[in-house]
Amino acid sequence: MNRIQQRLAREEGFTLIELLVVVAIIGILLAIAVPSYLGFKNAANKKAAAADVRAAVPSAEQFYADHNSSYTGMDITALQGYDSNIDIDHVKVNATNDGYCLDKSVGGKIAKVTRGVGAVANGVVQEDTTVCA
Repeated sequence: MNRIQQRLAREEGFTLIELLVVVAIIGILLAIAVPSYLGFKNAANKKAAAADVRAAVPSAEQFYADHNSSYTGMDITALQGYDSNIDIDHVKVNATNDGYCLDKSVGGKIAKVTRGVGAVANGVVQEDTTVCA
């Protein structure tokens, strides 16, 4: 303890070796933390996109019920008429107006859901790299 007090009294700084050790420790901690953070961020983006798409499905089904069992005219604005908090990127109604595809992209991660006659993966939220085409 006496040695530390003497050192402080002399007003000396840190040695170059001490600074290098601290920088090396910080570098090692960053090398461990950054990949973990990015993994958590990607997982969060996937879940956020899927949640946004799932939240829009009840409004789409309400639209269908209110428009004589047809999705004709369904778009993002129409869905927001049922729930103003809907946050999706695209709405695509199929050619026979009896099915649809909704998608959302968050941080480069895309989730989409398709419903209706002849829809692939009917009603299942899919993590994908394509939007509703």
